[in-house]
Amino acid sequence: MDDAFDKNHIKIAVIGGGTGSFTLLSSLKEHTSDIAALVNMADDGSSTGVLRDELGVLPPGDIRQCLVALSREPRVRDLFNYRFEEGSLKGHAFGNLFLAALEKMTGNFAEGVELASDVLNIVGTVEPITLTNVHLAMQGSNDEVIRGEFVITDTDFKNKRPKMWLEPAAIANPKALAAISQADMVIIAPGNLYGSIAPALIVPGVGEALQKTDAFCVYVSNLVTKPGQTDGYMVTDFADEIERLAGGQFLDGVLFNTEQPSDDLLHRYAKEGELRVEYDSELLNNATYIAAGADLIAGKLWKNINKTDPISAHRTLIRHDSDATAKALIELYESYGSKR
Repeated sequence: MDDAFDKNHIKIAVIGGGTGSFTLLSSLKEHTSDIAALVNMADDGSSTGVLRDELGVLPPGDIRQCLVALSREPRVRDLFNYRFEEGSLKGHAFGNLFLAALEKMTGNFAEGVELASDVLNIVGTVEPITLTNVHLAMQGSNDEVIRGEFVITDTDFKNKRPKMWLEPAAIANPKALAAISQADMVIIAPGNLYGSIAPALIVPGVGEALQKTDAFCVYVSNLVTKPGQTDGYMVTDFADEIERLAGGQFLDGVLFNTEQPSDDLLHRYAKEGELRVEYDSELLNNATYIAAGADLIAGKLWKNINKTDPISAHRTLIRHDSDATAKALIELYESYGSKR
């Protein structure tokens, strides 16, 4: 282990799921070996949704992505991300099936995740934010109740900030709460605000843990807005929603992008109603947290979506640069968090 790795040996907990957590974890593992990925457990779409419905297992998809991100075994990473393209298993990622099998074999999802962690030889740990078999629910614009993360992700909120909860009532995973309490830095990953981040923050006990921890708590702001849900949101709006969902102020820092994507790329997104997340310097200067801007957009653009790629999603063209974001987070911690 080199000197730089020793110097930056800090305890980091990353809260989120899906692409955002995958991106951060992939490079943060180069800065510390003491890292905990705390994963939302409300996913019910695609392969994960089928396995939940047919086998009654807890959602493996986001757990799989975090395990793969922290793995030190390239060939096994590829195996876990392999997605069947034909037959009765079409659409299923091998890693999802593996995690489902481990849960059935052990009778305990957490134990299954630990076994998968050994197989993948991961850096740090991956912890479900809850082990309750939950589904996301929200109060819609007409006061109707909408259920299911997959459905909610495509719901138009009609400019309302939604009331969200989990069904049944979730019990926080004690190991996830301990990771928040013991961390030097807690990072709220970027991602779908209401589909990926909210289901982790609204687990009872998580918000309280974030408000009580001595860790330096940072939110990595999204790069683009989501039509029908975060239209017109600026960096400060995203941060406000993060704290609202968690039930109170806890952010010590917000990391946001200052790089301007190309006009051509922005035009492609604008046609889908997705726009660059803007920032107001005056609002950020008056915020209760430290606002740090940096160039965070990846140079490589995902023009051809690969079905087996863990970070490729529908229209994934603008994404965070994993290395640049991890470096900026470590620098932010060294400048402010380590001196608290």
